[in-house]
Amino acid sequence: MERVANTLDKINEYVAIVVRWLVLAMVLLQFAIVVGRYVFGVNFIAAQESVLYLHSTLFMLAAGYTLLVDKHVRVDVFYAKATEKTRRHIDIFGHVFFLIPTMLAVMYWSWPTVVNSWKILEGPISVGGLKAVYLMKSLIPAFCLLVLLQSVAILLRLFSEPVER
Repeated sequence: MERVANTLDKINEYVAIVVRWLVLAMVLLQFAIVVGRYVFGVNFIAAQESVLYLHSTLFMLAAGYTLLVDKHVRVDVFYAKATEKTRRHIDIFGHVFFLIPTMLAVMYWSWPTVVNSWKILEGPISVGGLKAVYLMKSLIPAFCLLVLLQSVAILLRLFSEPVER
């Protein structure tokens, strides 16, 4: 089970390696937009939407990696003071009854919208914007899939580790 979990981890690690470069691209593009607007008096809607697309891609595709490195938001009311055994039970319960069903529901309910968007190759948000809204909507099922894979990897480890008494 550890080998399967490691393979699932590698998927999110690889995605993170690729996606982290979007931060640099986003910052440089935003800088260019500001310089273009305030120094040269030019503005391109497509460039502004590109920042939105990069930002969306970064956060949607890095969510699985965030779960892998345990840097996600956690409601820490009970968890911080809990024993390892209790934390393990909380994690299992959270993944099985909250995270996995939520990701499956989001994937299920978003799928028709994504398919329809691809069918019409949905155009820009704003006049003069990028003609690739269908690509941005495709991030929703990709997000769900990456988080689901990481959740399965975590559950495999939780179930395969010996329980301390």
